[in-house]
Amino acid sequence: MATVEECRAALDRLAERLAAAEGAAKNAAAPDRSLSCRITDLDTTFLGRLSGGTLTVHDTVRGRPEQRAAIRFTLSGEDLLALVAGELDFARAWASGRVRLEAPFRDLLRLRSLL
Repeated sequence: MATVEECRAALDRLAERLAAAEGAAKNAAAPDRSLSCRITDLDTTFLGRLSGGTLTVHDTVRGRPEQRAAIRFTLSGEDLLALVAGELDFARAWASGRVRLEAPFRDLLRLRSLL
């Protein structure tokens, strides 16, 4: 089972990759949106912001946050680590229910180039 620290490190690696991205991937992260990543097996949620082509994780809370983020991911810690490492295909994980993504339709269209 992944730890909170491992999940945070994976999100930091994802943020670094996003900061270095260009083209469609950079444009997909341009809108200013709140973001949450809930790790089900750790009952922990990472809160952050997607803005100007960067991802910033600014807080970690136990359970579910009080306010809903505009873009919400829900998955296990192991699945987060596998996604960031490139060992798990997002589309297959999403289609099988291992990863849940909730966002306005327009944001979903933008995010597909990131995932």
